[in-house]
Amino acid sequence: MKIMDFLDKKAITANLKSTDKEGAIRELVDLLANAGDISDRDDLVKSILAREALGSTGIGQGIGIPHAKSSNVKELVAAFGLSQKGVNFDSLDGEPVHIFFLLVASEEAAGPHLKALARISRMLKDKYFRDLLRKAKDDKEALKIIQEEDAKN
Repeated sequence: MKIMDFLDKKAITANLKSTDKEGAIRELVDLLANAGDISDRDDLVKSILAREALGSTGIGQGIGIPHAKSSNVKELVAAFGLSQKGVNFDSLDGEPVHIFFLLVASEEAAGPHLKALARISRMLKDKYFRDLLRKAKDDKEALKIIQEEDAKN
């Protein structure tokens, strides 16, 4: 599975404005809504915040992978966001999050959902890739960096 199989090219921003968890999640959900990938943005925000209440998806090293299963999508879809300032996301290491992949799967898609989480996590373990992403100047550059890394393996 490749990230570009489920990352919507129209749902990418290199300029998240929010500095708190709920605001960042709302911005990422708005990207998916504006790209036409979801049906009910408020319901999806609630689903993701409910998942966050179980434990932060801020996995450390400046990475957040908020995710949920939802009836608001027909297939696995993701948005990407980059925060220059960093977001207080209750990360496991206490550090702010700069790199976000928001992942939403349909209620029935447990397998693809887990494969997508694993793929994103595997790619983000590479410090060079994380550093490149952090330096992306705009949405197009962020997309290009993701596409190039995705094509490697």
